[in-house]
Amino acid sequence: MKRILLSTAMVAGLSGAAGAENIGVSMALFDDNFLTVLRNGIQEQASGMEGVDVQIEDAQNDVARQLDQINNFIASGVDAIIVNPVDTSATQAMTDAAAAGNVPLVFVNREPVNVDTLPDNQAFVASDEKESGTLETMQVCELLKAAGKTEANIYVMMGELSNQAAVQRTADIHDVMDSGNCGVTLNIIDEQTANWQRDEAQDLMTNWLSSGTQFDALISNNDEMAIGAIQAMKASGINMDDVVIGGIDATQDGLLAMAAGELDVTVFQDAAGQGGGALDAALKLAKGEAVEQKVYVPFQLVTPENMAEFAQSN
Repeated sequence: MKRILLSTAMVAGLSGAAGAENIGVSMALFDDNFLTVLRNGIQEQASGMEGVDVQIEDAQNDVARQLDQINNFIASGVDAIIVNPVDTSATQAMTDAAAAGNVPLVFVNREPVNVDTLPDNQAFVASDEKESGTLETMQVCELLKAAGKTEANIYVMMGELSNQAAVQRTADIHDVMDSGNCGVTLNIIDEQTANWQRDEAQDLMTNWLSSGTQFDALISNNDEMAIGAIQAMKASGINMDDVVIGGIDATQDGLLAMAAGELDVTVFQDAAGQGGGALDAALKLAKGEAVEQKVYVPFQLVTPENMAEFAQSN
């Protein structure tokens, strides 16, 4: 199975070749900033294509609801299905349902557990998560070194543990630590999930702060959790210049936190590019055309120095 790396411009350029089809889309959760941008990317691209109709539904973070949506799409006769999976370990059942109904299926953003055994009329469009946490952690290392640190105590906030992205982004942190490339000895004080959510992250950070343990950095699996942690730190009177905070996704709220001097590093994940790429793949598969089964849209490191380039992106 080959891998292909597409720039945002290339992904957008594919849209003109797609024909008129009906596409069912099941999103894991509407109430998520990043996934909202991804969903809008699918909708906006479809709106600019004559005759293309997309029906987008909210799985509300419920695996059973999502599988029901997929089965309903199949029964209604859609030409292809796009799925942003609730639980990446539960995707085999979705693949089997679509295959039984002979309906093309494209997973987007979250890597399915069965990604290496997808049938010919199924594909996966996302960014390679091995890049995301690595870029984030290496930049945190650089900032700690610049602050004169040779050893640093850190907290790690993880996304949903059922989500491949959270697992991989956390593994990236440990891989950087084990590689010897950081230049700073990182000691993880604690590592817990806040399920991608700002309010849960604020509560978790508040609990950590109550211990009184001194720390130098927080590495978060996404911007939303980093922002929640920042809110807890500010409420506790912590000077944000004294800690390094990392996130991933380069959301608009994340960039605002960076402009305020609170978020030190994030990683741009092209939500609209992924959404557009998933729609293109679904339309091609619906027409019986071959597509690469793994389409990767690159991650990009975002710092205060280049953040302006991403101001209108996510």
